Amino acid sequence: MDSEAEKVYVAVGNDSQDGFLTLEWALKKWSSHSISIVILHAPSNTSKDYVYTPMGKLPASYVSDEKLEFFRKIKEGENDKLLSEYKSLCGKVNVEILKIEKYDEPLHKLLVELISGLHITKLVMGITFMKSSSWKSRGGSGLLYVHRYKPDFCELFMICGGKLVFMREENNEGIVEDEQGVMVVKFKEKGSFRGWLGKKLPESGSNDKNLPSSSTSNNDSPDQWENYEQEMESYFHQLESSNSDGDGSEVENDTLWKMPDMPENMSAADKIEALKVKITKAHDMIQLKRKEAQANIERHTKAEWAICLCTRRAEELEAHINEEIAVKADLKKELDTAKEEEDEVSIEVEDKKRKLKSIMELQHELSNKLQLSSLTKSRIEAHLERAVSTRAKMVCEIEELRRQRDVLQRRVDFCTEKDAIGMATRLSDLAFSYREFTAEEIRAATEDFSECLRLKSAGDWTNVYRGRIKQVAVAIKLYISINGLSQEAFQAKVKLLSHIRHPHLLAMFGSCSELKCIVFEYMHNGWLRDALFSLRRGSRSRNLNWHTRIRIAAQVSSGLGFLHSAMPRPIVHGNLSPSKILLDHNLVAKIHGFRPGWCHNQSDMQADMRAFGNLVLQLLTGRNWAGLVEEAVVMDQTALIHVLDENAGQWPLDLSVELAGIALRCLADTESSMVTVFREIEQVREKADAIMACKEFEISSGDGADMENSCHAPGVFLCPILQDVMKNPHIAADGFSYELEAIEEWLRTGHDTSPMTNLKLENKYLAPNHTLRSLIHDWHNKRSIPLT
Repeated sequence: MDSEAEKVYVAVGNDSQDGFLTLEWALKKWSSHSISIVILHAPSNTSKDYVYTPMGKLPASYVSDEKLEFFRKIKEGENDKLLSEYKSLCGKVNVEILKIEKYDEPLHKLLVELISGLHITKLVMGITFMKSSSWKSRGGSGLLYVHRYKPDFCELFMICGGKLVFMREENNEGIVEDEQGVMVVKFKEKGSFRGWLGKKLPESGSNDKNLPSSSTSNNDSPDQWENYEQEMESYFHQLESSNSDGDGSEVENDTLWKMPDMPENMSAADKIEALKVKITKAHDMIQLKRKEAQANIERHTKAEWAICLCTRRAEELEAHINEEIAVKADLKKELDTAKEEEDEVSIEVEDKKRKLKSIMELQHELSNKLQLSSLTKSRIEAHLERAVSTRAKMVCEIEELRRQRDVLQRRVDFCTEKDAIGMATRLSDLAFSYREFTAEEIRAATEDFSECLRLKSAGDWTNVYRGRIKQVAVAIKLYISINGLSQEAFQAKVKLLSHIRHPHLLAMFGSCSELKCIVFEYMHNGWLRDALFSLRRGSRSRNLNWHTRIRIAAQVSSGLGFLHSAMPRPIVHGNLSPSKILLDHNLVAKIHGFRPGWCHNQSDMQADMRAFGNLVLQLLTGRNWAGLVEEAVVMDQTALIHVLDENAGQWPLDLSVELAGIALRCLADTESSMVTVFREIEQVREKADAIMACKEFEISSGDGADMENSCHAPGVFLCPILQDVMKNPHIAADGFSYELEAIEEWLRTGHDTSPMTNLKLENKYLAPNHTLRSLIHDWHNKRSIPLT
């Protein structure tokens, strides 16, 4: 299984050109790797005090809530369209979108927190990412902050113009260089972005003559225009103050040049001295005028710059006004359309009113007819009551006929099963022996593998078909040749299965090497899983009463104990569950699906023990998960009644508690063996048989449930080998009763162990069980079936 694709986080803003270049670089960088792209998008952080409209930035209080929502949806639509274009660029690469939506912290700090929180190992970020939005972040210092405080496990790739650049720090300054070492950007840790704008837009009172050209201000954003507005307002205040100062200086100049005439009696030296003073003042005035002229030149240059900005802004506002006019015209058209629709709706409402009036008249007419119908209904109900009474009598007669039919059907089934057992006994090639079938026999038995006879599709490279061979129902398991067993493995499996024989293990009758299939006995009632957990709990599930479930638990423990006691090494099932247990026509359980070569140590057998414990809990509760049983047993034994399966009938409390205790010990104990567990459950089964034996002789013809239970023989009446009602029961040395012919055949074939416990028999003496034979005889008489 492939490992999960590595995630590469790509930070993009609202600058689509820079975002596409950054994303293309990331896709080329990891084109040969299995990655998924996570796009980190930081949309514009909308201010709560201002809103940007086609008319410029306006206070939010000046705009209605509907307009605010309209502008917000426009912005969201632009962002969604941009993200869709980003996703389209990625093609078949898996893409996720992660929007950074938070307003109370700067973007660079949020980005560092995301790196730590999401454990981002690879982050690709454009150098313009920090200043592409209106977040509380400084472009250069934000990059420097992320570069400095990101965790060590994160690799940061900065992209400028679609190329990889590198950042280094020098004297609290961030220097970005390309792969050849050429400096791309240099900025300080604080205020570098404002300083960059200061170079473009000199503050008022500055002597810098490098004013921004028209080409650099064509792409001004609303935030830049706000800076221009502040600077221009300062500039206008300066002009007003300079005008007032100019008036004063003009008066001073007039005073300076209108000096009083010198006296005629003044000496030449004094006149020269006065002239020198006057020349000095004139020189100072000239210097002052030069400075004022220089200042006027600078103000003139600023005035031209301000006029240029205002003109461009006026053009933009005029374009926005034209757009608003066009929008207004569209809105007028929409309003006219809405009015037309309103008129149509009004006409439709009038039409509906006329129809409603007709309906009301019709309703009055129907009301009159309803009164007549009520009278007719009363007469019909009287006839119906008489018909119901007649039907009840007919139902009673039908039930009696059904009861007689069931009695006849049971007689037919008994005779059919008797003939089948006799036939199976005579066919030595199908009973307790192994036979090699031909392909023609297999195809004839399955009607050439008809789909109507298929029981299971190839879940484990096998198909299972139902068929009949010499009037005996069989299940044929066909191994698919492709990816299936090899011929050697198939022969080994057949050889080993032919030596395994137990009443509660699915018996193998033979095989066909040519078609690579194995012939098993057919189980008429299917899987225990369906009987317990089927969503449609039909008659099959109702047959699984509490006594039948205890008997199934004992039978499964017997078969599992037989596998664990196999010689020379034990056999472990490895996957015991209700889907691995089949039920025959008498609801006798048989295990299948075990692996013949599955030989393991004690821990593997304990795994079977735990699986068996879980199976017992499922029999108790009718649930796939039976954890409530453990809690109920630990807290209060009477609480166990509330978690038992109601479909099983009235559970005896003492037997259910005892059975639950055995199951919980199987789940927790690591020392007990399956043989020990079988003996404990067999004691519970004997108690259950005693209870049921008493109830079998108290069958009430009016109780449907008792009638249903009487259709099946008590478990104590069934032969453990043949799984059918015994005619001549005999007790063997292991304490179990068997049909005489079956146990004699078992001993005659060389077995010296018990068919139930797999333990060696102390002797081969068989004693007739007269008490059990008498009970079976009375049971047949109760069911109106003669004992033959």
